[in-house]
Amino acid sequence: MSINQQLSNRIREVILNGTFIANTNYKDQLTTCNWELATAKIGSLNTIAALTQHIHYYLSGVMQALEGGALTIKDKYSYDFPEIKSENVWEKILMQLWKDAEKFAILVEQLPEHKLNETFLDEKYGTYQRNIEAIIEHSYYHLGQIVLIKKMLLKK
Repeated sequence: MSINQQLSNRIREVILNGTFIANTNYKDQLTTCNWELATAKIGSLNTIAALTQHIHYYLSGVMQALEGGALTIKDKYSYDFPEIKSENVWEKILMQLWKDAEKFAILVEQLPEHKLNETFLDEKYGTYQRNIEAIIEHSYYHLGQIVLIKKMLLKK
């Protein structure tokens, strides 16, 4: 299996359907989470909804660059989202995440393998592979937070 296929599978694993690393994934955790649970606050912790949108923000930003666009995402905006006030809005956020995660995985899969070692837009960002791996690692980091926050909220 090529490196880009392995990376593509890891994207799907963390967001859509895997259990190898964390014994869960975003889809498992979030489809059993209604909007009220997703937006519930515990002290100064981020909400499940904020972490979900934060991950989607980076995934969609890097995806835009993989499609040939500019990298327009900025850290300072990575938690700036409108308040979620209904289940319908939460469901739309989740559906877009699942759709974009699969699209991202397909783009990675279709990336010529030699491109993985090339500079990702600017030398300061490193290579394509580094940025794809960063999306995976960043996703696992926040998945762990989501799991813990969800457990804390369900014990209340």
